[in-house]
Amino acid sequence: MCLAVPGRILSVSGDDPMMRVGRVDFGGLVKEINLAFVPEARLGDHVLVHVGFAITVIDEAEAGRVFEYLGKLGELASDAEGP
Repeated sequence: MCLAVPGRILSVSGDDPMMRVGRVDFGGLVKEINLAFVPEARLGDHVLVHVGFAITVIDEAEAGRVFEYLGKLGELASDAEGP
């Protein structure tokens, strides 16, 4: 199973489409991500990221839904660990 996590692009650098990178915010954690697969991505866009590569641009509502699901998974994991 693969997991792609949504993030919001804070900045973009690089002119070469294959070397374009962005600083992406994942709910407070900021990482540098390769944007080669999403040449249409712009500052402020939300992207799905898998192993350091943005794989698609998504809208803000979809990003919110994914964060909500991930939060629920985290709660389930905490409950499973027990006291």
